[in-house]
Amino acid sequence: MPKPTRTITAAVTAAAALAVTALSALPAGAADTAPLGKDGLVWTACPGAPADSPQRCAEVSVPLNYADPNGARITLAVSRITAAEPGLRRGVLLAVPGGPGGSSLDLVKGMAGRLPQSVRDRYDVVGFDPRGVGRSTPVSCGLDTADLTMVKLRPWPAADGSIDENLATARRVAETCARNGGPVLRSISTANEARDIDSIRRALGERRLSAWGVSYGTYAGAVYATMFPERTDRIVLDSNDDPDPSRVERGWLDNYGRGIEDRFPDFAKWASAPDNPDRVADTPEEVRPLFLDLAARLDRAPLPWQGANPAELNGNVLRETLLESMYADARFPDLARLMLAGLGRRPLPAPVVPPEQAVQNTVAVSVGTLCNDVRWPADPAGYAEAAAADRAARPLTAGMPVNVMPCAFWPFAPAEPPVRITDRGPADVLLTQNLRDPATPYTGALKLRAAFGDRARMVTVDSGGHDVYRANGNACGDEVVTDYLITGRRPARDVFCPAR
Repeated sequence: MPKPTRTITAAVTAAAALAVTALSALPAGAADTAPLGKDGLVWTACPGAPADSPQRCAEVSVPLNYADPNGARITLAVSRITAAEPGLRRGVLLAVPGGPGGSSLDLVKGMAGRLPQSVRDRYDVVGFDPRGVGRSTPVSCGLDTADLTMVKLRPWPAADGSIDENLATARRVAETCARNGGPVLRSISTANEARDIDSIRRALGERRLSAWGVSYGTYAGAVYATMFPERTDRIVLDSNDDPDPSRVERGWLDNYGRGIEDRFPDFAKWASAPDNPDRVADTPEEVRPLFLDLAARLDRAPLPWQGANPAELNGNVLRETLLESMYADARFPDLARLMLAGLGRRPLPAPVVPPEQAVQNTVAVSVGTLCNDVRWPADPAGYAEAAAADRAARPLTAGMPVNVMPCAFWPFAPAEPPVRITDRGPADVLLTQNLRDPATPYTGALKLRAAFGDRARMVTVDSGGHDVYRANGNACGDEVVTDYLITGRRPARDVFCPAR
């Protein structure tokens, strides 16, 4: 969870007049002119961590604008758990978080906790807050509380299919973030995250870097491997984003439509199992129409839900719960229990409302990344037409994946074009992918695999959900990734792992 916002340094405040949106792209290796030396970072106890925690924290200073390396600077928070067996140490394994807006700073409770001991023996596992996140010169848009609900942040059309409210919300969020986010928010992009990663590598005194990127972290990791190929060691990309440089994040939103359709049968099977205490139907075939009918009923007659944001269970709240519940089998009960409450068979559960400060921070970084990476279409009619067609074709997601976002009204042009992922560089990339991922579907992962060409191999696991390595209990997939991290041996060809 992001820590309390710190005051941005005077240098950054003075840089408000900088034309940050005029950032120019640097040559891939331009940041490597600084001398390489021993780790000169000051490692201290991490704020809030137990006294006996193996994790230590430090700060890395990086340019606000890499085209002006002697200008204003910002701070990145990093953490480290050193290799358990120094004699076996390979180097650094950087945990690249998802999001955009996620953090890998808390390694003990996060990604490092999933790693097998054989990997922790050999690597210093390093996490970080990307720029703008948490303790890394954090940003906020200062949005109204009403605009922080996910049924607004994700553009679910109205019950009748209208997108008028989505257009108003998108315009309001864009204007508020542009006004309040400042130069740091305007500097946030995936290319700058790649440059920040290389700054972390140099601060650690490492000539090459291994990385494990998850979800959005796969795109950030792929961009790093493309911009700094000579600095990569062993790169694992887990739950992979479509790297289409003409669309980037706009395509990822669209991919939810396909991903939820791929994943829903897993839920339907679970939700109709005879021994399931949260069973909603007698057969898998009954679950889909039951969900759609209930969502339509709640569109017409929402149920009051005190303490929630919004304070009602309506059709879009149910659809948003569907989307979030498909990420892992362990979340299936969240959707089933809400369906049962909507059907009048259970009371409504206690709402879960995350801390507003954390949401403000995550939303700001997400908006910055999505809007600064690539220009989005601005024509409202185009969004209305696309949402209507998608609503008919994929009623589970009801037109949301192709609807309007704040980026349609973002007043700043991208500073540089999105990075095109190519096959140029060492053959040191391993992709791992669930077959039925709701957020980063298999079809998009295949496009990243094709873009990397012979630089990469891919391990596909016959499983549903988001996150693969050490997340779904598939020994076949886990063993391939672990062996690569330990030995550097990639499979000779792509691998398919059957269901466990």
